[in-house]
Amino acid sequence: MEVKNKRVILTGAAGGMGRILAAALHAKGAKLALVDANADALHQVAAQLEGSYPVAGDLSSAEGCRIVAEECSELLGGIDLLINLAGINSFSAYEDENPDKLELMMRVNLLAPMWLARAILPSLLEQNSGRIVNVGSIFGSIGFAYFTAYSTTKFGLRGFSEALRRELADTNIKVTYIAPRAVKTPMNNDVIMQMGEATNMNMDAPEDVVKKIIAAINNDRKDIYFGFPEALFVRINVLFPRLVDKALAAQNRIARKFAKNK
Repeated sequence: MEVKNKRVILTGAAGGMGRILAAALHAKGAKLALVDANADALHQVAAQLEGSYPVAGDLSSAEGCRIVAEECSELLGGIDLLINLAGINSFSAYEDENPDKLELMMRVNLLAPMWLARAILPSLLEQNSGRIVNVGSIFGSIGFAYFTAYSTTKFGLRGFSEALRRELADTNIKVTYIAPRAVKTPMNNDVIMQMGEATNMNMDAPEDVVKKIIAAINNDRKDIYFGFPEALFVRINVLFPRLVDKALAAQNRIARKFAKNK
């Protein structure tokens, strides 16, 4: 799908990677409805992208997602492409994880993409065209210690993408699942960056990831995993998960020190 002249909803548009992706889509001629909970930051992004629509909204509830979807559709005059980028991360020993944050992560990372897709799907089916892009993570295929809650939400997003794609196989509506490895954005705070340095974690620049996201959309990819050797480990983890357990054991011991002392 070429994004030029397509009516696009982008969630998480005021975030570190969202800003860059919004600018790249705008440069390629997309008509944008930009969604984020941070209204002030969102309006700053939209002010730099002439013709885009800022839609501040709550993606943590089904009703909030319904309202966002309706407002975006009205502003754009319909929808061709939904990009579910918004997300919340957590680096913590699971015994220390805040139960309220657990629920919020499930709502924003997994349920919001499901709710938004559900809200726009009738119109996509009526026009028999469109694409839903779910931005997941390598963490959605390999469960990483101390990112337990985050990994869980991304595993769910990957499963949702696969199942919905198969459900829509006889239509012209496509589903793309995109799985970057760790990205250098503010979502990865100083403690995560310090842990990443200590464990030699590979991290990509957001600009590079954005280019790959747009390429995946243009090339009608069903799913794509970014980064070597992480993308290879995804395949190994499917066949030989106990090997991956052993490969990550030393890294996990280092990570625990940061997770417990943050």
